[in-house]
Amino acid sequence: MPSTELRHTYTVAAPPAAVLAHLATPENYIGLSPLLVAVRDIHQEAGTTHYTAVERFRFLGLIQHDNIIRVTLHTSSTDLPTTATVSGKVTSPGAVRMDYTFTITAQPGATSLVTDTLHLHTPFGLLRYAAGKAAAVQAERGRVLAHRLANAS
Repeated sequence: MPSTELRHTYTVAAPPAAVLAHLATPENYIGLSPLLVAVRDIHQEAGTTHYTAVERFRFLGLIQHDNIIRVTLHTSSTDLPTTATVSGKVTSPGAVRMDYTFTITAQPGATSLVTDTLHLHTPFGLLRYAAGKAAAVQAERGRVLAHRLANAS
C-alpha cells in the first residue's frame, strides 16, 4: 500500500495546555479541518476518544460526497506545561488510512510550537489525490487553530 508522511509546523499564541484542550475535543475539528462538517457518536475512555466524522468533498464543483470516517484520538499531557501530544488514527472507506500526531511544545511568551504530522496510507492510485487534500487541510488547520487560540491563556 503506497504511503507518505506530511509535516507542517506553526506557532500558536497560546500555552500547550490550551492547544491540547482544543485538539482533544472532537467537535473543535469542525472548521479546523475544512472538509469536516459533522462529528457524532463520541465515546470516551481513559485518554482515548472514539468518534465518527463526516468529511464533505465536492468533485468538479457539482458532485457532493459525504465520506464517513472513524477516528481514534489519544491525548498525552504528562510533560505539561512544556510538551503535550494528541495522536490517533483515521479509517476511511476505500482503504485510506491515516495516523496523525500533533506535538505541542512550549515556546517563550506563552506560545506553542505545533508540529502536525500525518502518515497517509492509500490503495494504489489514490496517494497523490489524498496527499494533496491532506496537505491543504494541514495548512488551513494551522491558520484556523492559530486564529482560534490567539492570546488564549
